Amino acid sequence: MKKSLIYVFISTVLFSLMEIALKIAGNQFNPIQLNLIRFTLGGLVILPFAISRLKKLHHKLHWEDWKIFSLTGFLCVVVSMTLYQLAILYGEPAIVAVLFSCNPVFALIFAYFILHENVSRSDIISLVLSVIGLLVIIDPFKVTNPIGVSLAILAAATFGFYGIMSQASSLKVHLDGVVMTGFTFIAGAAELLVIILITKIPSIANWMNSIRWLKEFSDIPIFTNVNLPNLWILAFVGLAVTGGGFAFYFLALQDGGVSMASLVFFFKPVLSPIFAFFLIGEDINLPTMIGIAIIICGSIVTVVGYNTEKAKIE
Repeated sequence: MKKSLIYVFISTVLFSLMEIALKIAGNQFNPIQLNLIRFTLGGLVILPFAISRLKKLHHKLHWEDWKIFSLTGFLCVVVSMTLYQLAILYGEPAIVAVLFSCNPVFALIFAYFILHENVSRSDIISLVLSVIGLLVIIDPFKVTNPIGVSLAILAAATFGFYGIMSQASSLKVHLDGVVMTGFTFIAGAAELLVIILITKIPSIANWMNSIRWLKEFSDIPIFTNVNLPNLWILAFVGLAVTGGGFAFYFLALQDGGVSMASLVFFFKPVLSPIFAFFLIGEDINLPTMIGIAIIICGSIVTVVGYNTEKAKIE
């Protein structure tokens, strides 16, 4: 329990700083390009630890392992995180951060149907409170950008599915969160690079340019604006947030289960506005404070329920 909470705390802090870093980066990077850079760096950071774990487990990677990494990499990097980057591009980063925090709702649903995990009463109460808190913060009746909101919800749903598939796969091949995360990022970044190279083929680039909503994805850059002034942003987003944040998230998932790991994304909308207030001067309005209080109540229910269930087992 203690280790799980430490993993949750570290992952939450790193993830809560994500949108702020992206906002500081501004419009200097194509969203797909930034996705490629951050997951390549993140994967390279985790890779030495993943290889070390493989040696300790006396496990050599086989074709079956790489098929799993290709699937989880596609779900995480190519699908979910691309939707997430686009949501930030077309929507408000603060709203995207809050909506993306709904992914545990989808994760618990997928866990019930795919992993056949039991959903306790405390899980249900926590989810209801957390969703109410999220709705209070975003105020759906005042949403002015449905595209950004829709992309954020899709990103949350696909990330929840990815998390459950990663957990199921790790149990199948007996690999821990660090190994799964490291090779998932490497495989996903490789798949994304192939897609980017395809967009550079003249005939395909011209075709995409002829369609208004596809222009953003035509001839996607790889190294544009990768320079010394932007190095710290790329390092933070790629090495700290992507590499460290996800690794600790999956360690929490492995050590404490879906309910415990879900706290990362319940506390994220609490910390994100606070960090935004102190670091970039964004105001925290009354609905946000009320929503944060409700989310904290939901998270407390999860922790209390987790301790109660564990005490019964022991």
